Amino acid sequence: MGFIQAFLGAASGSLGDQWRDVIVPADAPATAGVIPAVFKDTNAGRGSNTHGSEGVITNKSKIMVPDGYALVTLQDNMITGLVAEAGGYEYVSDDPNAQSIFAGNGLVESIIKQSWERFKYGGQPGSKQHAVFVNLKEIPNNKFGTQSEIYWDDMYINAQVGAMCRGTYSLKIVDPLAFLKGFVPASYITGSKVFDFDDMDNDASEQLFTEVVGSLAAAFSQYSNDPERGNRMAKIQGDQIGFAKTLSEIVESNYQWRTDRGLEIAKVAIAAIEYDEDSKALLSDVKKADALSGARGNSFLQQSVARGMEAAGQNGGAMAMGMMGMGMNMAGNGLAGLQQPVAGQQPMVGAMGGMQQAAPAPEAAPAQAAAPAEDPVAKLKQAKELLDAGVLSQEEFDAMKAKYLG
Repeated sequence: MGFIQAFLGAASGSLGDQWRDVIVPADAPATAGVIPAVFKDTNAGRGSNTHGSEGVITNKSKIMVPDGYALVTLQDNMITGLVAEAGGYEYVSDDPNAQSIFAGNGLVESIIKQSWERFKYGGQPGSKQHAVFVNLKEIPNNKFGTQSEIYWDDMYINAQVGAMCRGTYSLKIVDPLAFLKGFVPASYITGSKVFDFDDMDNDASEQLFTEVVGSLAAAFSQYSNDPERGNRMAKIQGDQIGFAKTLSEIVESNYQWRTDRGLEIAKVAIAAIEYDEDSKALLSDVKKADALSGARGNSFLQQSVARGMEAAGQNGGAMAMGMMGMGMNMAGNGLAGLQQPVAGQQPMVGAMGGMQQAAPAPEAAPAQAAAPAEDPVAKLKQAKELLDAGVLSQEEFDAMKAKYLG
């Protein structure tokens, strides 16, 4: 029991063009994961199934497997066959050359074999099998977003940061057998419903959204603290594949997507990261510290001083220029660090913590010349004139006379 390969390449071949009532995937969006199998009657465009129920294949049924899809057959909810190579196949129940597995499209053989042993049908399958198609292409536009800030320790900032973010991710079904048995509800396997990851009423898809959001903080922390990525959070938005790998590793560690569900995250596109106010202030400080480090910092300081001198010359005149010169001196000493004092001079502490050279002590001013001695005769003559004029009394004149004549 199994499949006989008629031709390779599901979209070409004269034999494929001659097939009638061939089984193909139903019409479905690009975000679909599981798609019902339907009959496609190409004879006169009737488009109706006149040979059996939808999604059921019988002996001698012909199946077309498009590129990027896998056909899975089941009985009693157990897997009986897998075809993952594009081409045309015929289902037979009595040919010993028929095969149960045609694995292609880059599927890892060891993974398929392990899943086959876990989920295969235990007995001899009957002549009727239920069939579904699994989308093996990259499934886009899976949205995620945080309702509040998430926090992680950031090595570059050297502190805990918080942010809200939103974006989309694409995923791939890497093991269709584990996906069907480990994740997809039975109603999508045995019925005619499309399992659409973009369906808001799909509880299984909603679960994936919650698990991705729950893994973002750990993924941001692991990515931004990875030395090989430069410890820069800002690189995430430009490194979709690199961050997708990190996020996929965290999701696998937390929820075993690949092991239990056959899923993995392929790419991540972050639309926006909105830091909280504290984190914005930290980022601003770190950017300034980066800009002022090393030779770039010296250049910035020189430009700043030059601009200050120009403004001082325009607004404050010579005095402002002098004050700016003093500021340059202190700034230069602050950058240069400690200077050795010159012999014979005393160092003093500058305004910016550096040692500045003290100016030499001024020399003592020479003593003023002694006043010439007074002439007592001249003084008495002046006093006699004042006495005669009535300005001085006789007693005052006698006192002055006694003073100058001893």
